Amino acid sequence: MAKHDVIVLGLGAMGTAAAYHLARRGARVLGLEQFTLAHDRGSSHGRTRIIRQAYHEAPEYVPLVLRAYELWRALERDAGVRLLRTTGALYVAPPESELIQGVLLSARTHGIPCETLTPADLARRYPLVRAPEGAVALTEPHAGVLRPEECLAAHARLAEQHGAELHFNESVAAWDAAADRVTVRTSAGAYEASRLVITAGPWTPAWLRGVALPLVVERQVLYWFEPAANRERLAEMPVYIWENEGASVYGFPYIDGQGVKCAFHHTFGEITTPETIRREVSEMERDRMRRHLALFLPDAAGAFLRAAACMYTNTPDGHFVIDHHPAHAHVVLACGFSGHGFKFASVVGEILADLALDGETARPIRFLSMRRFGTAVS
Repeated sequence: MAKHDVIVLGLGAMGTAAAYHLARRGARVLGLEQFTLAHDRGSSHGRTRIIRQAYHEAPEYVPLVLRAYELWRALERDAGVRLLRTTGALYVAPPESELIQGVLLSARTHGIPCETLTPADLARRYPLVRAPEGAVALTEPHAGVLRPEECLAAHARLAEQHGAELHFNESVAAWDAAADRVTVRTSAGAYEASRLVITAGPWTPAWLRGVALPLVVERQVLYWFEPAANRERLAEMPVYIWENEGASVYGFPYIDGQGVKCAFHHTFGEITTPETIRREVSEMERDRMRRHLALFLPDAAGAFLRAAACMYTNTPDGHFVIDHHPAHAHVVLACGFSGHGFKFASVVGEILADLALDGETARPIRFLSMRRFGTAVS
């Protein structure tokens, strides 16, 4: 058996970040992943991800996302690659919606710049946008776009440069915990370590070892369209989130060679598992997405280019879980990112390194404890 300080189970966004932060602190790290690096079978792919500061989900996230910005920029410098592009964000929804009210609350609480646009302002600044009647439009200047596959690659490469051993295409069969160590058995052998970090995304329920954590996996689909007109103006758009006809939709500026990416958020999802997820995307689904895109950005809703299924791992309240295993203090887990977690990967990696090596973190994560669900070991 190989001896390590920490084993990281799952090398998606959170796992590669954890491996990097652990290794740069001098820990002997083994990372295990059943697929390839930056694969498209889970929750860490899709070419682009939104990052934003006026966080409508809850103001408690803002200190974490501000730290995530710092760490993404540090990772860019260390890796010598561009990972985060600032585009600003545009939010369009009914004034009483959770989106608008949440953005305003986080902006007020933490002093995040946020501007309310009149209909005339919106028409002048974003002439391609068609806002629903009665909607409110807000802008946030520091939001932007992350490149997920490149983020994973940068974390993994730097983790290895700091001495981490990362194994891909090696599936985990089981893990066991004793008082002072953990053992992980895989398709290639068995490994021992003093600590275990579980960052397995939608596969997490299989590795919770009797912990009754209420996680539900949801199928969501990403879509790309070639604009019908105004590519240049669409390329200058901010990232955007809007609500209309009972749907929550988000999208990105036009990117040459990729088109316009958009998707529904917690709308039209299907409950699934990693083993049973429907990977194919139907014509009905493509037409539905195009119709909603055309309501907001008519020029973007041109020819369908491609689609990809991904998975959200949801908690009942939509907030993450970052905590110690209730039965094993030397096992740490991060899960339940509920479709909005990728932007936090850099800071989640730092927090997981804190918890694994020091037993605690100075970051404000009390609201992300699994204890809020009354979780116990069955």
